[in-house]
Amino acid sequence: MLHPSYPAELPLLGPRLVRGSASVGGVTGFELRSEVAGIEVIAVGGAICILAKLRKTYGPGRWRKLKGHALVELPDGTVARAEVHWYEAHGIGRKDMKVKRLLG
Repeated sequence: MLHPSYPAELPLLGPRLVRGSASVGGVTGFELRSEVAGIEVIAVGGAICILAKLRKTYGPGRWRKLKGHALVELPDGTVARAEVHWYEAHGIGRKDMKVKRLLG
């Protein structure tokens, strides 16, 4: 069941587990059900609070913190649009994705 505010222009994906935490109700793990759209850079390099942890865990790179919105399925089966945040570096990919808030 799709949330009524899901934009028709975003393509649906098959279930894809994203290892991360969701700050919605303290649940962990969720699945992206669409591509992330409306991507914006929040912080780059030294402006990222956990830069040392990212470098130690995943390696050196030009780390950026990004945000966007996507259709997500929470562990209880609820499907809704959500604002998601994550960290990303070239050659390393998306890491530590989390749901910040549900939209609509």
